[in-house]
Amino acid sequence: MVAAKIDSPIDIVPIADVASDRVELLLDQAFGAGRHERTAYRIRAGMPVIPEASFAALSGVRLLGTIQCWPIRFAGDDSNDVAMVQIGPVAVDPAHQHGGIGRLLTGHALDAAAAQDMADALTLIGDPEYYGRFFGFDASRTGLWRVPGPVERHRLLARGSAVPDRAGMLAPRIHALA
Repeated sequence: MVAAKIDSPIDIVPIADVASDRVELLLDQAFGAGRHERTAYRIRAGMPVIPEASFAALSGVRLLGTIQCWPIRFAGDDSNDVAMVQIGPVAVDPAHQHGGIGRLLTGHALDAAAAQDMADALTLIGDPEYYGRFFGFDASRTGLWRVPGPVERHRLLARGSAVPDRAGMLAPRIHALA
């Protein structure tokens, strides 16, 4: 599929600048109405989006894509928790997929996470070839992780110097972590 032509420049804006119903509609179009049952949603259940690292791509007033980042934690079996950021979903209007919008948004979110000192422990569920090639994510430290639902192990990816390489559970960050 070839992405539809975009007639005006793409602007990256804070996701808070876009009406939430527009974001939800785009997410439904990109992932389907059953998206709330996915494991990634369970990991971050009840958490607010991190506004400083969540963005929308606009062409004029048309919403082309969004990316959201969430505060989660790795609850280690050794009782040592790690504050983490879950990236995703990266949603792109189906008419504009495969045109680089998702890559643009992901790069922007990663830059924002780094600027906010949140880039030491990032995770996502996604295509390892894509996220590895363009952004350095891999599954080398996630083999012992548990998640609240089904996951294809090779798609549970992480990057950053503080990513734990031990057994534990990904869960919402329900309290402040040191």
